[in-house]
Formats: sequence, C-alpha cells, structure tokens
Amino acid sequence: MKALQQYGPVFEEEEIHKNKMLHLYRTKGAEAFSRENLEAHFTASAWITNPHTNEVLLIHHKKLNKWLQPGGHADGETDLEKVARKEANEETGLSNLLLVSDMPFDIDIHIIPENKGVPQHYHYDVRFAYFCSDKNDTQINHESNDFQWVNINQVEQLTKEPSLLRMVEKSKTILNGK
Repeated sequence: MKALQQYGPVFEEEEIHKNKMLHLYRTKGAEAFSRENLEAHFTASAWITNPHTNEVLLIHHKKLNKWLQPGGHADGETDLEKVARKEANEETGLSNLLLVSDMPFDIDIHIIPENKGVPQHYHYDVRFAYFCSDKNDTQINHESNDFQWVNINQVEQLTKEPSLLRMVEKSKTILNGK
C-alpha cells in the first residue's frame, strides 16, 4: 500500500479513486484483497506497451465483452505489482515484461455487473506499466476471445472506455520518453 499512498494522481478522477482505495484498505485490511469482500476489492492489471512499435496489448474479455488490459483479482495477495505480472502472464503468455516503474501507472474504480450469482461490485484496480518487445509470443487463455497489439493512436477505434483512453494519454508520455 505504500506505493498507492505515494502515488501522485495525474488526472482529477484518480485523486478520488486514491482516497477511496486508501479508505477501503484502512477499513477492511487484508479483506480488501479478497473477492469474498462482495462490495469492493482490489484487483491489479498490466498496461503492456511495445516501445519499438508504439503499440499496446489489449485483450477482448469474454465475460465483460470489452477490450481491456490484462488483469485480475488479488485473491489475498497484497503485492499488487506481483498480481498484475501474474495475471498478464496467465492471460497473454508473456513472461518477459519489463516494469516501467515501481509506482502504479494508473488507478481506477469500476463497477462489475452481476454474473453467475456474484452480485454487482466494485473493482479497485491498481495498474502497472510494462514494456514488452516479444509481441510474437503473445497468446490468450480461456478468459479472452482475442488479443490485439494496437497502435497507441488507434486504441479509440476499439474502445471508448475512459480509463483506457486515460492510460493512452499517459502512454504517449512514456513511449515518447523511451
């Protein structure tokens, strides 16, 4: 949680997310990292870019029917970067990911609709940025319909998801500063 406490939000909505995330952690402790906490829980995801081609890896999530970055539940793990890396590997087959910074790249709170008896709830998603040059090693697992390496300037053609577009804006800075 130290990284989240030190995180300096770039966008105004992230300041609101940060305050809510820290409140969840203070009030729920370890329970905040478990999907058993049905109101809200921490998740982590990986924003994977190829610095040589200015592309980002998006997966088409089966359950949500949306283009998203790889990620998933903490399931009790409090090291959210570790969760993001594990989920990225499970969902894309990529293992040679270079962490851009120990600090989160982005934070977001979003609602997950009711599914198979699990009530609607919130994911408190902490996102980490990674570089990956091994595009050809990409594969998907059973949780996704497809994947695409998308030019950072063309992400909006696949999705209008505000938090993804926010990460696109941030990516332009790190990719240009590579």
